[in-house]
Amino acid sequence: MTESLVLAAPAQRPRSAFRLSGRPALYLLASLIVSLLAASAAPTPLYASYQRHWGFTPITTTVVFGVYAVAVLAALLVFGRLSDHTGRRPVLLAALAVQVVSLVVFATAAGVPDLLAARIIQGVSTGAALGAIGAGMLDIDRPRGTLANAVSPGMGTGLGSIASALAVRYLPAPTHLIYLILLGVIVVQAAGVALMRETATRSRGALSSLRPEIRLPRTVRAHIVIAAPVVFAVWALAALYGALGPALVQALSGSGNVVLGGLSLTVLTAFAVGAIFALRGAPARTVMLFGIAALVAGVAVTLLALTARSTALFFIGTAISGIGFGSGFQGSIRTVVPRAGAHERAGVLSLLFVVSYLGLGVPAVGAGFLAVHGAGLTGAARYYGAALILLAVLALLSLVRAERKERNRS
Repeated sequence: MTESLVLAAPAQRPRSAFRLSGRPALYLLASLIVSLLAASAAPTPLYASYQRHWGFTPITTTVVFGVYAVAVLAALLVFGRLSDHTGRRPVLLAALAVQVVSLVVFATAAGVPDLLAARIIQGVSTGAALGAIGAGMLDIDRPRGTLANAVSPGMGTGLGSIASALAVRYLPAPTHLIYLILLGVIVVQAAGVALMRETATRSRGALSSLRPEIRLPRTVRAHIVIAAPVVFAVWALAALYGALGPALVQALSGSGNVVLGGLSLTVLTAFAVGAIFALRGAPARTVMLFGIAALVAGVAVTLLALTARSTALFFIGTAISGIGFGSGFQGSIRTVVPRAGAHERAGVLSLLFVVSYLGLGVPAVGAGFLAVHGAGLTGAARYYGAALILLAVLALLSLVRAERKERNRS
């Protein structure tokens, strides 16, 4: 009897469901961040079209931009640690379903209230997904997952911006079509997630994890204090290009070419991704220091371009700033994330993204108010750039101070 059961066991194995794992699963998760961030950047080149149709000011543009960041923040605080308890797949499938809803609202939007609603729904989806995706990549392969966590956001933001700009220039009904294309991509990726092997074991505490709180494991506390100011500064830089980049290019060049305007954010993120790959073997703190220096230099060149009214110089400053963006963000991720345990990864990543989206959302809304109330578009950009340089210097001082403390302890 026992022998027959043993012989029967292998026959049951072929019935087990296929599960995606290893590098294919890692690439799928990385592609999800690319898609989600592409969807978040897609409205940027479309704001001019929305303004023409619905007649709103730059304040409305930056508010629409800012409410997305606030929604991401709220979702990160509420759902950021959930996948550490339920597993990655359930959280991802739910978040992708919500993303589909947001894209439908975008595609059918008939006014600013619809646009605001779509951005809020999109922000909730993205915030819920980011921690789970990032932690899942680290579960599969820590070194490659750390690199993918640094590369994917910039890659997605840049691709979304230029794809949307090209849709405006060459495709019919761009304010509808770009979202329907993204919707199709998300549905295919969701099917891949459904086939993916779960990378985290379930544990108790799922409901209590929904209570917003900032809980840092001891192993990362000192390192996140070092990294947080750098993360905030580089994402505040991204906010300038995401909210006002196309309008600045139009003001400098005198051209209404939406592809040229969309290139500002794409150039920023392309050089960011290039810097991440080029510096992936350098020590994390060295990369952070280099990122701060490049950010200061890039923003200074951009401010000079605004004074000289030079489009070419503006894009040179954007490229240097992009190097700062990629280096600063990569150095921060590599400083903090590898020190977190398996059941702490989603929470730690979510906290880093909270800092990122604070930098992305709050300064952008301030820039919109400045642009409308007195300073004008280029004036607001000058104030913003000066504040960014000051912020980067403060981040540098924080980094140097933390290094001195560490040396004194050792």
